[in-house]
Amino acid sequence: MRQDTLTVQPALAAGDSGQVTVAPKPHELTPKEVLSWLPADATPAQQDSAIQRHIKISEIHWSEQPDTLHMPGHPKGKSFRDASLPQYYRESFFSKDSLFHPELTGGRLGVAGDPVPYSVASDNVITGLLLGTFILAMLALAKSREFIIRQAKNFFYVQRANTTEISETSGELWVQMFLVLQTCLLFSIIFFFSQRTDGTETFVVDQYQVIGIFTGVIAAYFAVKMILYWGVGSVFFESKKIEQWSKSFLFLISAEGILLFPLVMLLSYFDLSMKSATIYALVVIILVKILTFYKTFLIFFQKKGRFLQNILYLCALEIVPLFLLGGALTLINSFLKVNF
Repeated sequence: MRQDTLTVQPALAAGDSGQVTVAPKPHELTPKEVLSWLPADATPAQQDSAIQRHIKISEIHWSEQPDTLHMPGHPKGKSFRDASLPQYYRESFFSKDSLFHPELTGGRLGVAGDPVPYSVASDNVITGLLLGTFILAMLALAKSREFIIRQAKNFFYVQRANTTEISETSGELWVQMFLVLQTCLLFSIIFFFSQRTDGTETFVVDQYQVIGIFTGVIAAYFAVKMILYWGVGSVFFESKKIEQWSKSFLFLISAEGILLFPLVMLLSYFDLSMKSATIYALVVIILVKILTFYKTFLIFFQKKGRFLQNILYLCALEIVPLFLLGGALTLINSFLKVNF
């Protein structure tokens, strides 16, 4: 049986003369000293028992000295643990700081990076608008396919005086008006892209409102042109020729929008350069102007043989309004953008 190696120093010791002397007071033991008395193969239970036997936790006596860490001439501060203190006394400037309260969220750590630049491809509103326009255009073309084909055939020849014309139904007229509005919307989006490329990225109103304003201006431009064509044509030409030209004019606007739709998709989702987009748009506009010149010559000036008058007619009602539209859009854009 192993002999206990732990011995307690006796409090009293007998001298050689038989007198009892008081042994010196031992110093306070540490766990390291107690564990050094044990053999190397002592179990954790034996180590814990030895520490509990020889080390006693004494009662903590807090200092009774007055607190001197206060402003000279002022009474010492009160503890924030005192429940009798009012709320304003316990709160301080840093009482709600996240650094003093780990349970509160401290916000973002580190340095904020550069914000992601605006992209039309990530704009849900414009994406939904273009997707809805595409779906409605496909449905309109599928529903009124015969109407579109008949208009295309009638565009390249002049009807005889006694030819019976097929009148459009109300559904076909609504399809025609939708295609015209689509053209106005696509022109406004292209102009909006061109202004963003030039450095105009901040407007005084929301960008969707900017596109809506541009669309309204372009729609007003086409409406004014229709009125001008009707007013000038009623003075010099017959009403039947004016009606033929009105139908051809609406067909040209609708075809212009169909040709511009791929351009808007390329600008939005395929990062087409603005230089290439400008060339594409100019080709479409010039092609439409050539077809306009051709159609007005067939309707109004073919029998009279007045080629020069047709040029003057187009310059007054096509070229000049087009430049006025460009100036009006540029002026409106200068009022809407934020100038730093």
